[in-house]
Amino acid sequence: MRRFIVLVVLFVSVFCQIPFIRGADASDVAARARIDQRVSKIDSLKKGGIVGENNRGFLEIRGGGSSEAGTVITEENKDREIVYAALAKQTGASAEQVGRARARYISLHSTAGVWIQNESGQWKQK
Repeated sequence: MRRFIVLVVLFVSVFCQIPFIRGADASDVAARARIDQRVSKIDSLKKGGIVGENNRGFLEIRGGGSSEAGTVITEENKDREIVYAALAKQTGASAEQVGRARARYISLHSTAGVWIQNESGQWKQK
């Protein structure tokens, strides 16, 4: 439970741009910057029901969408992998644990209408 709380605090700090993690390498910092730049695109894709948040902390195409949407999702997921790996290194958790903790956080804090995959793998709109 303590590890989960630490992971949630780290996620909030990373995704809210609070300088909490020290010693981040350049690729991690660059990935977080790219994630910040994509927020409005990702939110638009979520609102349109084109993408959803899976239970591993990554985006998945839900329906429709263009090749541009696919590119945005691929880039976002690559950057999330970098951030999750950096957080795993900082906390001693695995990148998979970090991603799943992030998925739970996203599930709790997403707006109505966003597609979310629950822990058992079923999709539903929040």
